[in-house]
Amino acid sequence: MSITRKKIVAVATSWIGTPYHHQASVKGIGADCLGLVRGVYRELYGQEAEAPPAYSPDWAEASGMETMLKAATRHLDRQSLESMASGDVIVFRLRPSMVAKHAAIVSGPQHMVHATEGAPVCEVVLSGWWRRHIAGVFSFPGVD
Repeated sequence: MSITRKKIVAVATSWIGTPYHHQASVKGIGADCLGLVRGVYRELYGQEAEAPPAYSPDWAEASGMETMLKAATRHLDRQSLESMASGDVIVFRLRPSMVAKHAAIVSGPQHMVHATEGAPVCEVVLSGWWRRHIAGVFSFPGVD
């Protein structure tokens, strides 16, 4: 099966409306930002990239480790910020001195799909604020 950027965006947007639920990754039932990316990966490849360990909402602050960026590097292909395109996964550092702890999928030149506490999975503008907080851009492996 060929994996196209159009297919990735279609899968990601099919998660819109899924309620936020910490550590979950079930379309229509619950997902956090990592769960959204995991769910899209599962739908594209038919399996989990890896099972994440249990994590608390403050895991990044508590550990100080770049867990999300390291996992993205293990399973996705790193891209330059300039080459970011629809279907790419973006990882964010919400504060300059903090580890990266949020992820989204680019759904268009100015939009992304993400899950954030207190809201269902949604598509939002990839605004200047979000762009300034990008810590890494990754493509799914084997994308045409």
